[in-house]
Amino acid sequence: MMYDLTLPAPAKINRFLHIIGKRSDGYHNLQTLFQFLDVGDELHFTPADQLSLTTSLTALDNDDNLILQAARLLMKAAGVEKGVHITLTKNLPVGGGLGGGSSNAATVLLGLNHLWGLNFSQDRLVALGLRLGADVPVFVRGKSAFAEGVGEQLTPMEPNEPWLVVLTPDAHVNTAQMYSHPDLTRDTPPIPVCAALNQPARNDFEPLVRRCYPTVDKCLHLLDNFDHSSIGSALMSGSGACVFSPFGTREEAVAALHAIAPKAEGFVARGINNSPLHSVLKRLSLV
Repeated sequence: MMYDLTLPAPAKINRFLHIIGKRSDGYHNLQTLFQFLDVGDELHFTPADQLSLTTSLTALDNDDNLILQAARLLMKAAGVEKGVHITLTKNLPVGGGLGGGSSNAATVLLGLNHLWGLNFSQDRLVALGLRLGADVPVFVRGKSAFAEGVGEQLTPMEPNEPWLVVLTPDAHVNTAQMYSHPDLTRDTPPIPVCAALNQPARNDFEPLVRRCYPTVDKCLHLLDNFDHSSIGSALMSGSGACVFSPFGTREEAVAALHAIAPKAEGFVARGINNSPLHSVLKRLSLV
């Protein structure tokens, strides 16, 4: 029997991101280390006769958003004609490189799989998620991971779990344009899985995005040049625009954000290796 359910859709960061080469199908082979954050969006599911979505964001108020796409894909795969009303509380910036849309899609797949009593395996949900986007599988799996291919080949990893200052530049990076840009680095040598936890903080998108989006460059400079107790270099997540810097304690991260706040917006979060979505589902005995 269906009931109301509220689930998180956590953010992610890329601890590094290497572009190995361009494929014959136009996509790019990557190597990256995904890690979740303890912050994100929230989705509320309410029984209904039809599928519908409520969101305050105009950019998501259409039938092409990943939330409705994920629900329809699951309905078609399962051959069901059920309904649900989904309310999105959007906390993450749209197009910021934190995986918000992909995470929303994964939360829909996992949440409706239970609410509709489908009992699809995680592997089957991952296959559906990959049709929506290369980042969706890691959110369905729910474990920090070294990713290869277009991002769908996942090896679970346990990196350290630092506190982070995440800055959110006022920019919406066009990912497709960055991938197609002639100046994008596409020839980083691949690394073995065993080296994933020892990679320096580097994102192959970053030099290009810094040049094309001055606000991203400004935020990275703020983190790099601020005299604080960061335990690592500032880095951009995904194809941007959000950037982050790691700290040893929450207090240090909060103090750094407070000092930077007059010049840039952002938040403090913890990098974590187990998805908050899966933690909630496990607590509810749903997975």
